[in-house]
Amino acid sequence: MVFLLPNLSPFLLVQTKSKEKLICYTSLPKPTPSPPLLSCSPLTKLETPPLQRTKDNDLPSAQDKQKNDFYVNLGLAVRTLREDLPFIFSRDLNYGIYRDDITFTDPLNTFTGIENYKLISWALRFHSRILFREIVLEVFRVWQPSENVILIRWNLKGVPRVPWEAKGQFQGTSRYKLDRDGKIYEHKVDNLAFNFPQPLRPAASVLDFVAACPASPNPTFLWGPTEAYTSSWLEFYRAVRETLYSEGHLLMQDGLVICS
Repeated sequence: MVFLLPNLSPFLLVQTKSKEKLICYTSLPKPTPSPPLLSCSPLTKLETPPLQRTKDNDLPSAQDKQKNDFYVNLGLAVRTLREDLPFIFSRDLNYGIYRDDITFTDPLNTFTGIENYKLISWALRFHSRILFREIVLEVFRVWQPSENVILIRWNLKGVPRVPWEAKGQFQGTSRYKLDRDGKIYEHKVDNLAFNFPQPLRPAASVLDFVAACPASPNPTFLWGPTEAYTSSWLEFYRAVRETLYSEGHLLMQDGLVICS
């Protein structure tokens, strides 16, 4: 091969070198473009986005929280009353919707305190089983005449145990008032309308004059002297009232009454 090199033409030598250069260029990897540098003048400043601060108006106020609690407790009170009243003579009430200083008022009496309210509930169940074979309370309507008042129209029906009395019934309204927290602090029974059957023995009483009165949203009955007339309904009312007015202290424990 050595003796052939001097005989090669200059053109072939140049062509061979160019091919070697081409092979070298094609074998090299293509350079990747670098990201452009952020160029800024000395007077340009980088601005950071402002911090988003919570406004005081966006935070729930104490008044809004109290309003929300009111509506939550209001809904709980309506639902609880709907569930409790039809079974008032068979099971105890749910007392979480009432205040400790609740006041109960009927046309003749007023009692204050959650313990008295529990005693009324117990007396209704206890004496209803003694005086009636059947007794039931039907809820006709539940509505709100104002934001802090719940009105319930109900009908009470019962069959006395004594043979000379037939089935009787009367209607009334329970008015529940709620405080700012949605707790019931007053329960008032009014707008009573009686529909008792005529007794077999003669009786002259205000009850006889209102026996045929239909139920209405307005007061239809004024309480008067009832000594001349007795019935299981009046005995029932007197028994519940005397339970609360009794001088002995009644302790209720596991459905039993212990007089001390």
